[in-house]
Amino acid sequence: MTSIDKIKKLREITGVSIIECKKALSKADGNIEKAQEILRTWGKNFAAKKIEEETRTGIIASYVHPNSKIGVLADIRCESDFVARGEDFKKLSHEICLQIAAMKPLYVKEEDIPEEFLASERKIYQEQFKDSGKPQKIMDEIIKGKLKKRQEEISLLSQPWVKEETKNISDLIDEYIAKIGEKIEIKKFVRYEI
Repeated sequence: MTSIDKIKKLREITGVSIIECKKALSKADGNIEKAQEILRTWGKNFAAKKIEEETRTGIIASYVHPNSKIGVLADIRCESDFVARGEDFKKLSHEICLQIAAMKPLYVKEEDIPEEFLASERKIYQEQFKDSGKPQKIMDEIIKGKLKKRQEEISLLSQPWVKEETKNISDLIDEYIAKIGEKIEIKKFVRYEI
C-alpha cells in the first residue's frame, strides 16, 4: 500500500492528479523516482492520444526581456477557455516565450523548415568538405548529421529546454498535456531583437 505522504510528495513534484500518482506509486512499489518516470511515460501516451483533438482557443503569450531589446509574441493553443485561463497553461506559455527569446528558433517544428533552406544548408556543408579527401559515403553521413543537428537547433519543439537540457520543448509540452488533460500546440511565434 502506498503512503499518503508519498502520494502528496509525488503530486507536489509532478502536479498530476492524486489518483494517477497513487497508480504510478503502486506500479513503482512506492519508489518516487520510478513513479515519476512512469508518469512521464503515461504523459507521452496521453499526449499521443490527444493529437487528433482540435485546439480552438488559447492565448497570445508575450515576453519582453528586462533590457527591452528582445521581445516575443507566441500563439499557443489549447482545447478550452478554462485551460487557457489557468495558471499552468500561462506558466507553460511563459516558459515557451523565454525559450524563444534565449534560443532564437526560426520554426515551430522541423517539418516547417522549407526544403530550399535545407538545400542551401546542404550546399554549404558540401562546400566545407569538398577538399577534405574523405570518401563520398563518409562525407554524406557527416553532412546528414550536421543537417539534422541544424534542424534541431532552429526548430523550437526539438530544442533542449534551457532550464533542463535533458528534455526538449516537445517533452515539456507533453508533460503539461498530461498534467492539464488537453492538447496544447504552438501555432506560431515572432521574436524581435534590437
